[in-house]
Amino acid sequence: MNSFKKSNLIPIILCGGSGSRLWPLSRKSYPKQFLALDGNSELTLLQKTLKRLEHLENISEPIIICNEEHRFIVAEQCRSIDVVPGEIILEPVGKNTAPAITLASLKVLDKNKDANLIVLSSDHLIHNESQFLEAVKCGLDFTLNNKIVTFGVVPDRPETGYGYIQIQNRIDINNLKGHTIKEFIEKPDFDKAKKFITSGNYVWNSGIFMFKASVVLKELEKYSKNNIGLIKTSLKKGNKDLDFLRVDKDLFQKCENISIDKAVMEKTDLGVVVPIDYGWSDIGSWYSLWQSSDKDKNSNFIQGKVYSEQSSDNYVRSEGRLIVTIGIKNTVIVETDDVVLISDMKKTQEVKNVVKRLQEKGFPQSSTHNLVYRPWGSYQSMLKEQRWQVKLIKVKPNSSLSLQMHHHRSEHWIVVKGTAKVEIDRDEKLLSENQSIYIPIGKSHRLTNPGKMTLELIEVQSGPYLEEDDIVRFNDDYGRV
Repeated sequence: MNSFKKSNLIPIILCGGSGSRLWPLSRKSYPKQFLALDGNSELTLLQKTLKRLEHLENISEPIIICNEEHRFIVAEQCRSIDVVPGEIILEPVGKNTAPAITLASLKVLDKNKDANLIVLSSDHLIHNESQFLEAVKCGLDFTLNNKIVTFGVVPDRPETGYGYIQIQNRIDINNLKGHTIKEFIEKPDFDKAKKFITSGNYVWNSGIFMFKASVVLKELEKYSKNNIGLIKTSLKKGNKDLDFLRVDKDLFQKCENISIDKAVMEKTDLGVVVPIDYGWSDIGSWYSLWQSSDKDKNSNFIQGKVYSEQSSDNYVRSEGRLIVTIGIKNTVIVETDDVVLISDMKKTQEVKNVVKRLQEKGFPQSSTHNLVYRPWGSYQSMLKEQRWQVKLIKVKPNSSLSLQMHHHRSEHWIVVKGTAKVEIDRDEKLLSENQSIYIPIGKSHRLTNPGKMTLELIEVQSGPYLEEDDIVRFNDDYGRV
């Protein structure tokens, strides 16, 4: 990808959201955009979004907007596919799409007064990528004439989980052109959705947009003036933190929580719809993921250790243990190392509400995984009792944990793969496979991987309090002190 140029199209990737409808695989700590959910690819949804754009001419480095908790995950997933973002902007609090788009537009306008932007969610599946890219080229003709383009998906079924856009004329996907918007419609009931399909002049609202930064900012000034003032100031008061741009939290959190549809698209007279093929999904539920996935002769999607007999129309996914089904139909079964979800296929829209109730009841599995990603690697809780815990820790090459100490626990590290450099109260030791070391309570310590392969070690914690907030950091490569 090229750097910002006047003629370039600049991708804005919206990377917030908790993805709780795809729980337990997707959770607040590691939501769906960072998961590989396309059974035919090892790329995550974010990575597929970034790679999709490489086939467009004059495309610039993307601007990615995410929350602070996920900043290192975003950076690592970009690095692993050799994408260097133009900017990673950290939202201090999620405020829906209008504030995020305003942030990106203001940032771009500083460098390029005529910049064209394409706004994409990081968690969509698009199977017919060639048609999508043709639609983007078509949309550029309208943005160059100061129109605001939204992309509408030609529906192939009556769907109650999506919003719709009514346009003036019937759609011919083989005759690609822009259409005048008549009305935005919230998620309809099934009978209305059937009528929409029959009429032929309704499309699903994809949430993908194209416009000049200057044009959308003028419309935001007109219809959302208070928000744009707060965001301008929060951006001016922002600061760089490593590879990230932080905006002022106190100002940004005063913004109205509003979508770009509500803030601009439902009010502007500049809107145009360009249709895209129905091979699109926002993966809003396990049911929609099953619909978008390749299935076997019995209409089952199966991944992982699964053995199935006399079963059909199921989504079955194992992350570790063997799942056996006999005579099961229209069911979602998802197994992780700490949760098993079993749901009627048509009830999967209820998952989000169940997650809220689990949160209210204090279940940590509602929002966090046993596998936790950090900028230096990851750790996974394997076994835990009241006064002891066993973790598997993986440290990337040439990476270090913070220099830290604990008030309430001691630690014992056993290297199972690679080489570890361990610092305890300024005394350094090198450990190789099958060697171990003990870190007493209250001792400052640091773990580093000096090698070229991933370091793996078993950590045994012991003490009266084992939670992650018992960490005092003295020095950190990632600005977490």
